[in-house]
Amino acid sequence: MSGFSQFLMQFINGLNVGSIYALIALGYTMVYGIAKLINFAHGDIIMVGAYLSWVCLSAGMPWYLAVLLSIAGCSLLGMGIEKVAYRPLRNASRISLLITAIGMSYFLENLFQLIFSANPKPYTTFIHLPALKIGALTISSNYYITFCVSIALMLILNFFVQKTNMGKAMRAVSEDTDAARLMGINVDQTISLTFAIGSGLAAVAGMLYASCYPVINPTMGSLPGIKAFIAAVLGGIGSIPGAVLGAYILGMTEALTKAYISSQFSDTIVFSVLILMLVFKPAGILGRNVREKV
Repeated sequence: MSGFSQFLMQFINGLNVGSIYALIALGYTMVYGIAKLINFAHGDIIMVGAYLSWVCLSAGMPWYLAVLLSIAGCSLLGMGIEKVAYRPLRNASRISLLITAIGMSYFLENLFQLIFSANPKPYTTFIHLPALKIGALTISSNYYITFCVSIALMLILNFFVQKTNMGKAMRAVSEDTDAARLMGINVDQTISLTFAIGSGLAAVAGMLYASCYPVINPTMGSLPGIKAFIAAVLGGIGSIPGAVLGAYILGMTEALTKAYISSQFSDTIVFSVLILMLVFKPAGILGRNVREKV
């Protein structure tokens, strides 16, 4: 394989990883933008989505029904987590919410270890489309399906937030919760819907991730969840296009580092990107600095 072909292959790998990070980062950025909460349990929703689809597929269900049930199950789980764990602490300190989110993450991981054991399970992909050939390169269907789904969901979500009444309600809650409540917006319902959408996106990411890397276990969502959070910060947390842009930059950085430097340094460089961004541009690439009166 020539040097250019190898670079192109790594570029495609970066797009694939970035697409998965983008789906997860969209959930992070939506929840933070509306509820000003960093939901560290979001990464484990990926794992839940993968396991739900695995159970449905193992039971002989058609793939489309397994996908729908996985998305619905994760959306309901996200709403339940918000109602039980986060809503009672909405007016508490940020550190209390952060500790609760971390606790919920460990709760989900240990719960699924009790149910399914800690042993990895083989995941049979449900994507059976022909590979795409570009010259000497052969691109798996998992790769281009993941990319197309990521971009399509980003555009749909952006349209939903910008053009629909519920999306406008979300933006109003994000700007000023008390003013939105005075205008007749149901704040609790709006925040619950935000968690449902974010968790549904995480379910899609979990199924695509398991299709590309066909082994699932109860801790599979931890590291991708953290990296997607870094992507959201990099692009500007609270910005939907920013989350996607940050995810693709991070995916490219990780793929090229593994190819041309060392796979052992890929995580180091990813976290270094986060540190540099927080030092030099805390609002992110597409984020905006907001001044608060004290």
